Amino acid sequence: MGNLSCEAAGQIIKNTPLTGKLIAVKDNICTIGFPTTCASGILKGFQSPYNAHVIQKLKDAGAIIAGKTNLDEFGMGSHSTHSVFGAVHNKRGTEGGPLSAGGSSGGSAVAVATEQCWAALGTDTGGSVRLPAAYTGIVGFKPSYGLVSRHGVVSYANSMDTVGILAADSKIVRHLFDQIRGYDASDPTSVRPSTLSRIHETVKSNNAKRNGKSLRIGVPQEYNIEELQPVVRSAWLEVLEFLQAEGHSIHSVSLPATQLALSAYYVIAPAEASSNLAKYDGVRYGNQAKQKDVLENVLFATTRGEGFGEEVRKRILLGAYSLSASAIDNYFIQAQKVRRMVQHDFDRVFAMDNPLLSKRSGVPVSEKVDLLLTPTASSTPPTLASLTSRSSVETYGDDVMTVPASLAGLPAISLPVPFESNHGEKKQISPVGLQVIAQYGDDDMVLEFARYLEKLLQSEQ
Repeated sequence: MGNLSCEAAGQIIKNTPLTGKLIAVKDNICTIGFPTTCASGILKGFQSPYNAHVIQKLKDAGAIIAGKTNLDEFGMGSHSTHSVFGAVHNKRGTEGGPLSAGGSSGGSAVAVATEQCWAALGTDTGGSVRLPAAYTGIVGFKPSYGLVSRHGVVSYANSMDTVGILAADSKIVRHLFDQIRGYDASDPTSVRPSTLSRIHETVKSNNAKRNGKSLRIGVPQEYNIEELQPVVRSAWLEVLEFLQAEGHSIHSVSLPATQLALSAYYVIAPAEASSNLAKYDGVRYGNQAKQKDVLENVLFATTRGEGFGEEVRKRILLGAYSLSASAIDNYFIQAQKVRRMVQHDFDRVFAMDNPLLSKRSGVPVSEKVDLLLTPTASSTPPTLASLTSRSSVETYGDDVMTVPASLAGLPAISLPVPFESNHGEKKQISPVGLQVIAQYGDDDMVLEFARYLEKLLQSEQ
């Protein structure tokens, strides 16, 4: 179909799959016409003078920005409870009270799950799109790092922040991804056209080598942890059995550095955050405290103390310490070494070579896999009340399944899986998510397999 004329607006709006669709946006992505607060008191009432690159791309395709969604302050959290606006509540609940919606993109996930919008944008640093998707029973996609522009996204941890997509199914995710992907000169971390061409050629070559339609699916041993709830493990095994019955082969693989990934993440991310948030002092950026006392000769101490929430202050202190002269070698440098080990583990098990590297793995292709299938979270969503008795370390553990792909910059998607309830009722969509991970740049494989798996699960119901 051709273009649709919009005389009232005095412009031409393309007729695309996104035309007229309502899109919710996480409140750490800049938008004209809506405040961008990052759920923080220090940015309360801030109005961005420009749209983020992804927002402009959506508007160019005819999408309608429906509003902004709640989150953990500056994206720091796993349950969307660290917000100046209060906690996000999952649409599902129990006798023990409301459930966690996951974090930090919990508001975007709930907006989709409650059908307030067609789709939503979030950001994923260590699982902040995939974990909420798993907890709310929807689809959450994190693209390969650098394929979607971060220009206009308020930074938490630059080397991992990725704009992600939440929707009811992978077909909708595909429509949004096709629109917002691509090179952006305004973003220094955006993958350049020459590299995009190399990625395309690597994917094309790998697809040509693949034997027929059957896939080699990897099951990482390190993801079968003791803390994995029985219902999550059952859903995982059931789907693997479905796939094997369809002619795909299942292979056990080992990713040894996975056991160190979470610790490395919680050194690297706070370190980058402490640097990124240094500019919020009430002078250059952010609201000033009403009573501007000079504490220990630091003019902005009161402003930052009042403007930032407890979790953000905690991570700033942690990051500042790990970057200090006395600690950087033992913490930050070691964490970066672990990150390289995590990336190497993934490169070793995937049949497709990493298009960003010239060095090839020495492992025979016959021993490699096309993608990995893992749980997204180790448990079903906890109640908000139960989170108050948890320590920070226990809460950070909820990211254990999602952090490795973030450290390596890989594409990953969380899909909801139906399972038989304990009361023998009819199968229903439950907040148990399975995660599909592929080699860097193989985003199309992730989305194609996700669509295939959705149809397979629907046929089994």
